[in-house]
Amino acid sequence: MSNRFRDLLRKVGSGHHTSEHLTREESAEAARMMLTQEATPAQIGAFMISHRIKRPTGEELAGMLDAYQELGPALTPITADYPTLVMNSPYDGRSRTSPLNPITALILATKQCPVILHGGERMPTKYGLPLIDIWKAMGVDWTQASLEDVQHVFEKTLLGFVYLPRHFPLAQGLVPYRDQLGKRPPQATLELMWCPYQGEALMICGFVHPPTEKMIRTAVSLHRPQPFLAVKGLEGSCDLPRDRTCIIGLGTQATSRQALDRPQSATSQSEQTRSQQPESGNSLDDHHLFLHPRDYGFGGKDVPFDSDAQVFRDIHAVLQGEASDLMTSAIWNGGFYLWQSGVCSTLETGLSEAENVLVSGAGLKTLQSLQTALSDVKETRTSTFIGAS
Repeated sequence: MSNRFRDLLRKVGSGHHTSEHLTREESAEAARMMLTQEATPAQIGAFMISHRIKRPTGEELAGMLDAYQELGPALTPITADYPTLVMNSPYDGRSRTSPLNPITALILATKQCPVILHGGERMPTKYGLPLIDIWKAMGVDWTQASLEDVQHVFEKTLLGFVYLPRHFPLAQGLVPYRDQLGKRPPQATLELMWCPYQGEALMICGFVHPPTEKMIRTAVSLHRPQPFLAVKGLEGSCDLPRDRTCIIGLGTQATSRQALDRPQSATSQSEQTRSQQPESGNSLDDHHLFLHPRDYGFGGKDVPFDSDAQVFRDIHAVLQGEASDLMTSAIWNGGFYLWQSGVCSTLETGLSEAENVLVSGAGLKTLQSLQTALSDVKETRTSTFIGAS
């Protein structure tokens, strides 16, 4: 048992009236002791549920990010025309709407904008379809690649995936607690703002509830000030909806492009819809962009989740250039991120470019290049192993 961890646990677990917030340094210390299992299982479980009940602060999450940066993996900077987009979505996957993130990543990489994703296998409490399974169905198996392999593929294709079980086993060791507790612990919020990349990045942080966005804003500003977008996406992901107004929080660090270069139609929509947003107690309204898909001809229902197999078939059809509701959603998302990354100067141009990538088959070629790059590093690793024998 760790006596030091017990002291930290007492602070967060003393009840509604007497519990205390941890300092950034204390939170980092607690996270390190959980990751390294210096704290006992009983202490870790008690801390997680107590912290959830108390609700983490942005400062506490910044401390946890400090520990993740210290003990976790990170891809090294590459030379590219645009900053790398690190797309953060809940690890417990999707179960109500069809995911778009892998298609978006292919669109961006096709237009020379680097993208990093991260996640693990099916995870509690939701056990939805995880990104890693979608990539496997697309012929891209990140699970067998070392971090060095991923770095090589990232440099060659501008796409990388940090896979928790292989690349960050310390964090993977905390996953069983999520199932045993039956509730998402603070680590589930942490994964929405973790940046496993050492270079210049634009972080895309998915969220559901307005208080989460406020925590993200505080944590990022303290831990590693950098540009970010907080996207109220489908099931907390980075995927923009089509059946409601898109709410995008603009990070305060160097977001002049997003704020100043948006087209007039987006600016006016922001002004029109600002008063239509539900009251959330959030004082960050001046730092939001509101977009409605119907203003750009993309209004409609989001594609419902039917089954894993159906998702795989639909994504395959999109990459083949076949028209569908998922294709429309993919263009809406791809166009938005091409605009926000700086590849395109307006949203309208981004939408046109995203459509061209998919319809022309360029996105499929990027996928094939990704498949080849992963296969090449696997063959190189096998040859090196045989040679060493």
